Amino acid sequence: MGLPDLIEIEPLAEVRPAVITVPGSKSITNRALVLAALGHGTTELCGALWSEDTQVMVEGLRQLGFAVTVDPDPSEPANRTITVVGGRGRIPRAGTAEAPLDLHVGNAGTAARFLAALVCLGPGVYRLQGVPRMHERPQAELFTALRELGYRVDSPTDRLPAVFHGSANRSPRSCRVSVAASSQFASALLLAAGTAGWEVQLAGDGDLDDAPYVAMTQRLVGVFPKTGGRFLIEPDASSGSYFWAADWLLGRSASGPARHPVQVNHWPDSGWQIDAQFPRFLPLPALISRERDLGDSILTAIVLAPFASGPVTFTELGRLRVQECERVMALRTELTRCGARVGEVGDTLTVQPGPLHGAEVETYDDHRMAMCFATLGLQVPGLKIRNPTCVKKTFPNFFQKLAAPPPAGLGARIRDIRSGAWLTGDRLLAT
Repeated sequence: MGLPDLIEIEPLAEVRPAVITVPGSKSITNRALVLAALGHGTTELCGALWSEDTQVMVEGLRQLGFAVTVDPDPSEPANRTITVVGGRGRIPRAGTAEAPLDLHVGNAGTAARFLAALVCLGPGVYRLQGVPRMHERPQAELFTALRELGYRVDSPTDRLPAVFHGSANRSPRSCRVSVAASSQFASALLLAAGTAGWEVQLAGDGDLDDAPYVAMTQRLVGVFPKTGGRFLIEPDASSGSYFWAADWLLGRSASGPARHPVQVNHWPDSGWQIDAQFPRFLPLPALISRERDLGDSILTAIVLAPFASGPVTFTELGRLRVQECERVMALRTELTRCGARVGEVGDTLTVQPGPLHGAEVETYDDHRMAMCFATLGLQVPGLKIRNPTCVKKTFPNFFQKLAAPPPAGLGARIRDIRSGAWLTGDRLLAT
């Protein structure tokens, strides 16, 4: 039956030690799927995330003609073992100008950008489209780079929906791509560059090769088994940030072992995920940058800021405005609704310390908004979450982890506001 449309998190009356397992990294899973499809053998992706965004990518690869099998992962219900038979650099299926092969990407930014570059290697015509919010999200820099590489991209708005005219002919070409709006543009090109013979140059400010998600892509391309084999996906650090946040929220007034009641199992130490740095930012410092310090977990830090010892300023948040929702506005609006004092100047938010109260929080169909404010509900009475099902995008069993008895979960109680019933088991699964 799944989650109802409005739930309330009851603050924990007792905090017991917990060790939480979070699902595999979405960013690594979707990159690995593309590399496996382009490979020259059969690749088994172990610990791969199975959520809306990765299901969109798997379905896209299947529609393109790749053989992809999905098997359960006994160690984590939201993971799968995904086996991909590589196409040896070829795209098996294509459409025509009269009947393009259609791919629906939902609101999955990685799938939209990665598939856009991938289909340009195919022998025909492809049309990518998604949900209305996906059609608002930026694509222009990627489309410009693909045209520079010689491919025809039809889109009057330089957004989705768009039609891509692929070519199976390989010839060395170069392009320059800006990562100002999204590093996914560069990652999409870099994933296909080795097969296509593209030289990809990055444009923008700073040390672009060290831009966190671009660096992840480059490292992954370097170590991925191109002739097939087994590849292990590490846990998702962005998803793990909610449980480190819970650890700090619930243990900050305690001492000794009780000060750190929550741990995250198999915390990644590869250096690939910038959000693996999140525990180092607790307690929160006075200044945190989206460009230099944290990725998506900066949302988690922002909702924790009212509990900090002083004002916290979050800078360079521009990219948050063009993601699943306008996140800068959403965070300011919903934190203010809960009693926080939040100032917005340009792409900077400053949050003042102070008490919060319960409220009915709008999630804007954004998985990270739902999970951030649900984490606050472990401490703030009366906090209600609208449309909690949106967590299916990256963490479908998030609320099950909150509610499961320790040590596998936090033991929180979650109530259906409409019926008053306490939710358990599959009623907490986002489907």
